[in-house]
Amino acid sequence: MVDLAVRSGCKGLSVSFTEPTLLFEYCLDLFPLARSRGLYCNFVSNGYMTLEALRMLVEAGMDGLKIDVKGCSSSVHRYCSADVDVCWRNASKALEMGVHVEIVNLVIPGVNDSEDCIEEVCRRHVESVGDDTPIHFTAYYPAYKFNAPPTSVSKLEEAYRIAKRYGLRYVYIGNVPGHPYENTYCPVCGDLLIKRYGLNLVSVKLTRDKKCPRCGCSIPIRGEIRIR
Repeated sequence: MVDLAVRSGCKGLSVSFTEPTLLFEYCLDLFPLARSRGLYCNFVSNGYMTLEALRMLVEAGMDGLKIDVKGCSSSVHRYCSADVDVCWRNASKALEMGVHVEIVNLVIPGVNDSEDCIEEVCRRHVESVGDDTPIHFTAYYPAYKFNAPPTSVSKLEEAYRIAKRYGLRYVYIGNVPGHPYENTYCPVCGDLLIKRYGLNLVSVKLTRDKKCPRCGCSIPIRGEIRIR
């Protein structure tokens, strides 16, 4: 896997889709090899792991952790039979350990799309990981045995506005390619800094020391960023 990434010109590895905690032992072997070849290591996870497992992943070389919190405490308990406090605890601890953390909330109609639920997510985000940690509200589409209608763009925009009201500085809308809220804007002057389309970078307007060229605000981006 590491050789394939290097030959393909990749910057790093990301373990995803099948919950990567199920590949825990594999990652403990994979990450040191990847780091030795100059690759970053990322985990795309539900964040539901023990603190011991989290520490071991960080010690093995995990650089980034995306946690999909899946909504407020009541929706997570009802649909996942889980305690969302574990996810927020791990997000907070990962930040303390120097990991780059981003939070995702898949917004599903009738499940976790109420204003109260979105507000709880935003409140927990501020309390657990602070206003500089990015949060993404992503669109759901029906699949397999779940038949709720697709998430409306207006609902995602409502979630965006709520998050901004709570003071979150880097809020995104996901799974809606071309939407202006998939871009990064300066939280001080509002200038467009990173333009995206889906998974692709379109343009980057930052100084060499990762500041807004218009007002000088420092943008907390980890690692190198450039367009191929």
